[in-house]
Amino acid sequence: MDERGSVPLRSGPAIHASAIFLLLITLAVFLLPIFILFPPTPPSRSDAILQTHSRLGLQDSEKSGLASTTGSGPRPPKTSGLAKIQSLFIYPVKSCRGIELKRSKVLPSGLEYDRLFTFAQLKSPFPLGLDSSEAEQKSHEWEFITQRQFPLLATVQVDLYLPDIVKSRSTGVGSIYPSSEAFLILRFPWQEAGLRGTLGWLGAKLARGRKAVPEKEIMLPVTFPSEEEIKTQGYEYEEVRIWKDTVTALNMETELPRELRLYLGVSNRLGIFRIDPGRLREVHRCAPSKNDAGYQPVTGFQDAYPLHLLNLSSVRDFSDKVEKDDVLKTLDPRRFRANILIDGAEAYDEESWKTICFEPGPETSRRERAKFHVSCRTVRCKMPNVDPDSGIRHPVEPDRSLRKFRDVDEGAKLKGCLGMQMTPLFDKTDSPDDMESWVEVGMSVDVLDRGSHFYLKQ
Repeated sequence: MDERGSVPLRSGPAIHASAIFLLLITLAVFLLPIFILFPPTPPSRSDAILQTHSRLGLQDSEKSGLASTTGSGPRPPKTSGLAKIQSLFIYPVKSCRGIELKRSKVLPSGLEYDRLFTFAQLKSPFPLGLDSSEAEQKSHEWEFITQRQFPLLATVQVDLYLPDIVKSRSTGVGSIYPSSEAFLILRFPWQEAGLRGTLGWLGAKLARGRKAVPEKEIMLPVTFPSEEEIKTQGYEYEEVRIWKDTVTALNMETELPRELRLYLGVSNRLGIFRIDPGRLREVHRCAPSKNDAGYQPVTGFQDAYPLHLLNLSSVRDFSDKVEKDDVLKTLDPRRFRANILIDGAEAYDEESWKTICFEPGPETSRRERAKFHVSCRTVRCKMPNVDPDSGIRHPVEPDRSLRKFRDVDEGAKLKGCLGMQMTPLFDKTDSPDDMESWVEVGMSVDVLDRGSHFYLKQ
């Protein structure tokens, strides 16, 4: 006690910074394995569906590495002139990421699963809300969208899951998804605000690695829905315009989260349309006639023709003429979104092809050939300006160089052309079951007929 009768206060033990640091380290070491085993986010649909399905497409280690085929490094060695299929791609959702394949079935409408869906916006002079009247909605029309207007579509990942009987039997685990149906899962980057977003960010890193980002998923059935499913899910048949065609398709916009519209930057109402297999678009213009092909050529949500072929030798030759910069360092062939990419032919030799066959070889598993009518050149729009990985759009290239160096078709003056549009041909056309063939990486190109091309506008 001091002179004033006060009692001195006792100070507690000092808490050193090193002790706090050791406590935090101990907690981190304790919690880290828990977060790894049980990430602070629920399991994704992709994880769940893998119990009974397998993902279609090549693994990263199996892919052809097209991005490096047109760079400034050494070019592939010259072959004996035998052109072969180098890569195959399908794009189940128009303008979104593609899936690289080893082989694919060919149908009258193109490669199986190609361009089944397209995004569309309800065009209007002002944004149309969900609560708009029926009269207001009918005064507007659905119009397809692509990377030309919304380049971030390039970053929407698309995976296709097919039923796997072996998995279903071996796991013995029930699945919330029908094991006999195929599904698409679309993923796009999205982080919620606040604590939920922070946990999602942490969960993505722990589950998929340090470069991973939080994502939202959309699941869509691949098989065209039944009338009962259409009613239950709230889908609607509506007209949608693709270029100058108007087709009645199934609007499945009830499956879309509002975050996708915000991510893409779409101010209007956003829908996603599934092509109706019974209402495919007829293909005329440069395609073979019904009498010549033995059936009426058709297509889904492709731009104009069932398939697109690209010669990598042509891309390399054109790439040498394109001015490069920090945004466009190399001309990735994936920018042109072809289905069949060949290599080994001379540059632009494909522009004289009229009928070709892909022939099997010793390294291919399929033994039958696949025949095609080479219908016309591919007239390019500005979509190749978009980087297929980042979704960043170059302001001028390669569109400027295409118009300058590839104005080669009298039917498309002042337009750039690169690649060829094709229509499948079949030995038998009496029944829809007869009209299918297969293409596979490694098949060689046999040119059956040559001639000139003149593009007919729509």
